Amino acid sequence: MKLNYLAFSIPFFVLLIFIEYSITKKKKLGGFELHNVITNLSIGIAERMLDVFVATIFYFVFDTLQRKYGIFYIKPTPLLWVLLLIATDFIWYWYHRLAHEINILWAVHIVHHQSEDYNFTVSARITVLQAFLRGGFWCALPIIGFPAPMIVGMLLVHGLYPFFIHTKLIGKLGILEYMIVTPSHHRVHHASNEQYLDKNYGDVLIIWDKLFGTFQKEGDDKEIIYGLTKPLNTNSFLWQHFHYFIEIIVAVSKQKTWKDKVKTFFARPDTLDPSARKEAEGIFNVKQTQKTIEKPMNTYVKWQIGLLLAALFTFILIEKNVSVVFSIVFTLFTILTLINCGAIMEQKKRVFNIEFARAFLLILISLYYFNYQTIFIILLIAITFILARYRYLERQYLSLVYSKQLSVI
Repeated sequence: MKLNYLAFSIPFFVLLIFIEYSITKKKKLGGFELHNVITNLSIGIAERMLDVFVATIFYFVFDTLQRKYGIFYIKPTPLLWVLLLIATDFIWYWYHRLAHEINILWAVHIVHHQSEDYNFTVSARITVLQAFLRGGFWCALPIIGFPAPMIVGMLLVHGLYPFFIHTKLIGKLGILEYMIVTPSHHRVHHASNEQYLDKNYGDVLIIWDKLFGTFQKEGDDKEIIYGLTKPLNTNSFLWQHFHYFIEIIVAVSKQKTWKDKVKTFFARPDTLDPSARKEAEGIFNVKQTQKTIEKPMNTYVKWQIGLLLAALFTFILIEKNVSVVFSIVFTLFTILTLINCGAIMEQKKRVFNIEFARAFLLILISLYYFNYQTIFIILLIAITFILARYRYLERQYLSLVYSKQLSVI
């Protein structure tokens, strides 16, 4: 059996997150709000799972571009590995900067900046859309002549480093502050304080920000406020991913000429009509409750995330040995579970529909792998009963999920 040992990065990072949480709690620093942590991990789980497919696609793309259009044919040597690191980081800087300066790119990147906490879990807030976008920028590397194995290897290393700079526990690092991106630099980047906006785009090297005028040192006299300048105030998995796309569409619909409509897509995010958020929420009936769900349901959500992390580790470990059907079903089940967790934290009525969809998906995969007539009949009877008593079961489920005093939306 072929194993993908990159799967072990998951328990390694979970261990580091637990250590950071323990130190933070001991020092009473705060910044580990439960629902923020869950939403951060939810987005990371989705990206890691889908990255199995994204990585395969881009390996093929990089290889094809290098073989057909590569300007040079580069072989791996120590010097060229260093040059590849510099080139990778340079491209990242410009991808990252443009993702903050162009509306349609910000719609993809904004998810990474939504958390109002700042800890290792924030590094997980990378969407699969962002993975595709930055992969597109890195297509310049095979055209230069770097082969796909080198690029993929470098991207693995380059992608690990940012995890360690998403923390408040590490202070300034002396002389290293002048060369590499440190936690201090990146705290500035995630700040919503006016003097810190749109600064420190570097990923590994800080020299690009100093060369192109986007560097800002972290001050010692003012508390950093993390998150968006206009907080999203929701734990919804879907809304966090797609709200800004909808806000852009709302803003575009108000423009009178095609020229202005197109310009809106490529304008700076700070020029977008502030009322677009409220209108978008109205269209999709997005309402955030201020009530806190009770401990039993928090426990239910935590168990789901914990089991998903374990399942994701196993899936990535054996991904080369599983069928396409299983991969698709596992992906759908995982996405439904993440939507379910967000819906519970938002206290949405539709959570029962999501639970039913998950159960139905499990039934289908069971029939696929265990095609026994007796099981089929039992499951068919169960589905018929659920459909016949759907509304009654929904009411009973919601009364179990939420307290009687709680009004779901």
